Amino acid sequence: MTLVVDSSVALAWVYSDEISPGTQAVLEQVVSEGAWVPALWHLEVANSLTAAVRRKRIDARYRDQALSDLARMDFKVDAETSRQAWSTTAQLADRHRLTLYDAAYLELALRVGLPLATLDEELRQAARSEGLPYLPA
Repeated sequence: MTLVVDSSVALAWVYSDEISPGTQAVLEQVVSEGAWVPALWHLEVANSLTAAVRRKRIDARYRDQALSDLARMDFKVDAETSRQAWSTTAQLADRHRLTLYDAAYLELALRVGLPLATLDEELRQAARSEGLPYLPA
């Protein structure tokens, strides 16, 4: 495992109009080496795709196939996410004005000492402030 992946990057892989050379490079890295995700990642990705079905951006079959494709990838789910939520994660959320969901990715990346793959600008700024590398650059 060489990085922590947030939902914004995973969703960019799903939507052909959102993939970029940077997110493609992250995808290739995850395929070859795996990645960490916090415990909320599966719910966040599935919720975003379900919302896209409801908005008619994609259909349910496409969502289900995307989730199946993601499920075959080597994601290591962090068992500590819940235990950190009311302490370190909440403190990071306060310090950087993040949602607790976004702060969970930052907390995990800091704790395991790995770069954070995110497209979320506030989360990238928080990572930068904490001295944490992020991808895509």
